[in-house]
Amino acid sequence: MKQTLSFFPAMLGMLLLGSCTENKTPDASATNATSAPADPSAAVADTARVSGKPCDIKLANIHFTKAVNGADTLTKVAAGGKMTFRVGEKKDFFCDPNDNKLSNNTAPILLAEVDNTKPFTLVSKVVPGFTEKGLYNAGVLYIYVNDRRWHKLCFEQDERGNHRIVSVRTVGTSDDNNHDVVKAPSAYMKISSDTRTVASYYSLDKKNWQLVRLYKNDYPAKIWLGVSAQCPVDTGTVSYFEDISLTQSSVTDFRLGN
Repeated sequence: MKQTLSFFPAMLGMLLLGSCTENKTPDASATNATSAPADPSAAVADTARVSGKPCDIKLANIHFTKAVNGADTLTKVAAGGKMTFRVGEKKDFFCDPNDNKLSNNTAPILLAEVDNTKPFTLVSKVVPGFTEKGLYNAGVLYIYVNDRRWHKLCFEQDERGNHRIVSVRTVGTSDDNNHDVVKAPSAYMKISSDTRTVASYYSLDKKNWQLVRLYKNDYPAKIWLGVSAQCPVDTGTVSYFEDISLTQSSVTDFRLGN
């Protein structure tokens, strides 16, 4: 009798276990973990893109064919190639790593398509529209893939009113790096790649370049390079870009920027 009683609980346990196994819904988090890409940058490669529109703005050494956030309606190019770039209030591009409290993707950007399987260099003289209350006002150069994967090099006003070079790299969320203070009202800025490395620079005379940032070029074969103005806090401003140039060649010395 003792053997018979021990047999039935064992059988009942096996039946219940089989029933739970058959009816269990797969755990979504486990499924996602298995299928998640190993490369962090790939996780944001297919995120929703900011809705850029075709445009046709030709300068001597660059052709902008995409406008983000109405940038083509906010820019004007003079006969000598000097670009006036107006920006409205609270316009910025930033993916806040802290609960998205400061996230903003409203800054206007003019973009030119680039073959990233070849070297490239984007350079411009930048005259930002600094104002008394213009915290984070900046003239900006961009590498742009989509709204969650981009890099910007800024001549920007900081919290103490200093004007400095700032770089922001975004892969899902943005970092924020403050670099040298620049006393001059303008600076030449440059982003260059030899297909393997991306580097950012600034110069006051377009001859002596200061390295700001360098990292591996892990962007896709097709990317966009461009210019922008931002005004995250104030009511609007005007920045200027001169001598804008985009070439399919790179600097030869990534430390010196020449």
